[in-house]
Amino acid sequence: MHAFTALLSGLFGACPEMALFLALVIGCWIGRFRFGSFQLGGVAGSLLAAVLISQVGVHIDSGIKSVLFALFIYAVGYQSGPQFFRSLGRQSLKEILMAVVLAITGLITVVAVARIFHLDKGLAAGLAAGGLTQSAIIGTAGSSLEKIGLPLAQVQQLQGNVAVGYAVTYIFGSIGPILLCVNVLPWFMKRGIREDAIRAEAEQAGGVHVMGEGEVSAFPNLVGRAYRLTQSDLTVASVESMAAGVTVEQVLRNGKPAGVGADTPLLPGDQILLVGQRPDVLAAGQSIGQEIGEVPGLDLSLIRRDVVLSRKDFIGKTVDQCVQSLSAAVRHGVYLVALSRAGKAVPITGSMQVKDGDIVTLLGTSADVQRAAAQIGTILLPSIKTDLVFHSLGVALGLLIGLGVVHMGSVPLTLGSGGGALLSGLLFGWYQSRHPVMGNMPQGASTFLVDFGLAGFVAVTGLQTGQQAIATIMQHGITLFLLGVVVTLVPLILTMFFGRYVLRYNNTAIFAGALAGSRSANPAFGEVLNKAGNAVPTTPFAITYAVANVLLTLLGPLVVAFS
Repeated sequence: MHAFTALLSGLFGACPEMALFLALVIGCWIGRFRFGSFQLGGVAGSLLAAVLISQVGVHIDSGIKSVLFALFIYAVGYQSGPQFFRSLGRQSLKEILMAVVLAITGLITVVAVARIFHLDKGLAAGLAAGGLTQSAIIGTAGSSLEKIGLPLAQVQQLQGNVAVGYAVTYIFGSIGPILLCVNVLPWFMKRGIREDAIRAEAEQAGGVHVMGEGEVSAFPNLVGRAYRLTQSDLTVASVESMAAGVTVEQVLRNGKPAGVGADTPLLPGDQILLVGQRPDVLAAGQSIGQEIGEVPGLDLSLIRRDVVLSRKDFIGKTVDQCVQSLSAAVRHGVYLVALSRAGKAVPITGSMQVKDGDIVTLLGTSADVQRAAAQIGTILLPSIKTDLVFHSLGVALGLLIGLGVVHMGSVPLTLGSGGGALLSGLLFGWYQSRHPVMGNMPQGASTFLVDFGLAGFVAVTGLQTGQQAIATIMQHGITLFLLGVVVTLVPLILTMFFGRYVLRYNNTAIFAGALAGSRSANPAFGEVLNKAGNAVPTTPFAITYAVANVLLTLLGPLVVAFS
């Protein structure tokens, strides 16, 4: 066993990155196992695996952790920027109150535990920093200890105890919110995160059903159908005039293609392809002949293209007015199938007013769509490429914002790299939704940054602190660890009850995002996102996270003063 440990220590010493990826392999594998309704998840599993691996001795650079966390939190902000800014307003008061209540109950819990178990001010501050996973408390508490008038040697000992309390309690401080937000909260609410996330997404879409991955409608609104004509005295124009949403796209006569023009005569026995809105196609088809099955030579490829509306005379007009301002030749064969605004699908109605930057989805033949798009705006061609210039600037700006410090008395307040990157991601995500021709990032790429960034961050954290934490527990006994469990869970549980019965949260996904943010619990939020399968929990998380970063940082001096 000793030889095996020495071998691993040597391997990790030569390549510490190997320990990181091994922790991810083991942790994500463990996280897949389900015990009844309980599932640990990849993030918590990676943390536990990293703590185990750290016992052989791993020295990994903190810069890796900082980069992974910045990528994770920036991608989260980028995905939810449009929805976040739409949601700001009076309704944000609920999230602010959540963060306030957790900070207050956290302070009361730490002070009560410290007094009951006769902990000194240093250990109490360490419990707060680790149990609430707010590393900034170490700094604010350490500064406060220097100002209480104690001898230098005693101050240094108390500051050392801050680090001890932090090391012992930090690991469960990270795991506890995951267990509560992902497993306990759905049981408490009697509804799952995923089902409520879908429900909230549908409500936010204003009744517009957004198809999920691999989901298709059983009754597509736009269809193509082939008919054999039985009526005489018809032309292409007369058939198309039978219903506003129908076009004649192809004609076969005696098995050979015939020209298609407005004045083209149609003869009995001709085979024609009608394309348009399903009710209109069915109505027109029944009037002209008999529907037939697939006919060789009678087929058509259609394309979907998103087009950014940039035509200035459209702004402020209704959809009907915009459509009528285009000539019949431009409109022919082109169908408006979707409309989105700032990343949100909106209902297509004739009275809907058009705004600058709206994105319309057109469907038709390539030539028809290109012709219509040239009249209204710029086509957004689908791309798997990420705009690295745009997003590297976003991350760099976020880190710069995080360097800023504002002093409240003697307490320094800062967003830190995480808060700065989140704010930058929100801003850049909102800007990209308004100017979609720049800043492309495929959904798969941003999802990878979220998943890998968070799992990698917690794995590095476990590798760096796991050995010290286990050694400290062995030295000081299990009591300090159990007190950390109390400090982690009690404020969360009290805030959960407050959110449910006072603030009346009734959507589990939104509630879980707010609860994770009120503890600035990034690992818990990552697992909530995984369960939700969409960005619904992100907006409440972003609001509570910003408030919690400030309030929890202020706990350091308060714990020193009252414990």
